[in-house]
Amino acid sequence: MAKTNFQYEKRQRELEKKRKAEEKARRKQDAKLHKGQDEPDGPEAQGEGQSVEHESDPA
Repeated sequence: MAKTNFQYEKRQRELEKKRKAEEKARRKQDAKLHKGQDEPDGPEAQGEGQSVEHESDPA
């Protein structure tokens, strides 16, 4: 029966962790660079697709 190559598996796990860490750092940097640019301004931005109605009370 063949033996499991633990060194290979460990290296693959390490590479996966490194890849995920790099991806997370890239996303974090992108978010920092684009902070505030993706957020729309104005009252229509708050409802975004929802209509907000204000009813006045006749009393």
